[in-house]
Amino acid sequence: DQVIRVISIIAIATPSFWLGVLLIYLLQIKLALLPGAGELVPFSVDPGEYLARMAMPAFSLGFPVAGQMTRIIRTSMVEELDKDYVRTAIGAGVPKRVVIARNVFRNALITPVTVLGMKIGYLMGGAIITEIIFSLPGMGTALFEGINGNEPILVQGVVLVVALAFVIINIIVDMLYVLINPRIRTV
Repeated sequence: DQVIRVISIIAIATPSFWLGVLLIYLLQIKLALLPGAGELVPFSVDPGEYLARMAMPAFSLGFPVAGQMTRIIRTSMVEELDKDYVRTAIGAGVPKRVVIARNVFRNALITPVTVLGMKIGYLMGGAIITEIIFSLPGMGTALFEGINGNEPILVQGVVLVVALAFVIINIIVDMLYVLINPRIRTV
């Protein structure tokens, strides 16, 4: 538990752009373990090469979010385990693992699902910097080029797509609430 907490704090404190530069320096330049991400090979052409080139950008973008999600899930589980219904169920003879699997975990998922929905938006925003650092083609690079090239139509298009993605993600999160906690259906 302590090791995971320390790793998650380090992950939260690490900016994704700094981690990306560090990964490029260590894994690509010094150790030559992974190829550079600049010339992206399509997944349909060579899946192994594609995954090797996407490993560093994915890790640099996902590591801070994984740290935050770990902390939130842990806090939510600890908070839920401290409630009266858990003590009552365990006191009534229901095995602790059954109580955790059927009740505690589902109730504890509400907060992490909400935060994850917002973090997906962060990942889309953080992808701008990550795409630039790793020279990847994508919406972030298009937005950056649109801003630098004074192309307001391109900027508006990217912002519209990102805003639409946010709306769709929030609708999906709302639907997940109903699946996670049936009490929400009565509203």
